[in-house]
Amino acid sequence: MGASVVAGLTACTAAEGSEGSVSLESSTPALTPSAAGGSQVATATPTPIPTKRIRRTFIPDYALPPIVGGLAPVITRIPTKHPVVFLTIDDGNIKTPESVKLMAEYDYPASLFLTKDTIADNPAFFNDFKAQGSLVENHTVTHNINMVRQWGYQQQLNDMLGMQEYALQHYGRRPTLFRPPGGAYSTVMRQAVAAAGLKAIITWEAKANAGKMDYQVGNSLRPGDIVLMHFRAEFAADLAAFRAAQLAAGLEVVLLEDFLGVA
Repeated sequence: MGASVVAGLTACTAAEGSEGSVSLESSTPALTPSAAGGSQVATATPTPIPTKRIRRTFIPDYALPPIVGGLAPVITRIPTKHPVVFLTIDDGNIKTPESVKLMAEYDYPASLFLTKDTIADNPAFFNDFKAQGSLVENHTVTHNINMVRQWGYQQQLNDMLGMQEYALQHYGRRPTLFRPPGGAYSTVMRQAVAAAGLKAIITWEAKANAGKMDYQVGNSLRPGDIVLMHFRAEFAADLAAFRAAQLAAGLEVVLLEDFLGVA
């Protein structure tokens, strides 16, 4: 199989930009009749106009390593001086309007590592996330968490290629990033990822899970962390935990593909 199996452990942090502000609508004071027959100036009431949060942009200070010797690079977090964090959401099992609403409300772009077998009942559901600025990436067809141990090169490659074509068919773009089911990878998997036309394996060091944040390093989000979430029943609680950590760390949620130049 090549190199021994290792667990993909990564983390990312990001700083969120300023929240939505309100501007005051200017108006000309109106003249109203007074009791004495003259006129007096009536105080105009400003009308608040909500404005969408302005998402900050950053010039990337990190370059994605190239494929060398037929092996795709493995990225666990982004070494960056920018106050950015990257949100990734896996699988696609639970599909609720609430998740779409919350992602739009918080204005979060995310990398969606979707599995064909879990989204095939309603692939169009994820178009709303795509319209919000998220991108669909490759999390295999079958989500076999033991694929790195049970399958050889060709079977792994076939599972990746199946999701590549499915994503192209339904979302108009071939994925550029791959997340192994369960996070484990090997040299053989890195070869298959490169052969499938994918640019990198993405793992994590921080995750939102069961309504709280779990960290493999430290106890808070750091710039460059890649955060793992899932489309599960507790999506709202997990996203709330991530949001609290992201705001506390002063990080901006940035699309990973944009930062890596593989969108």
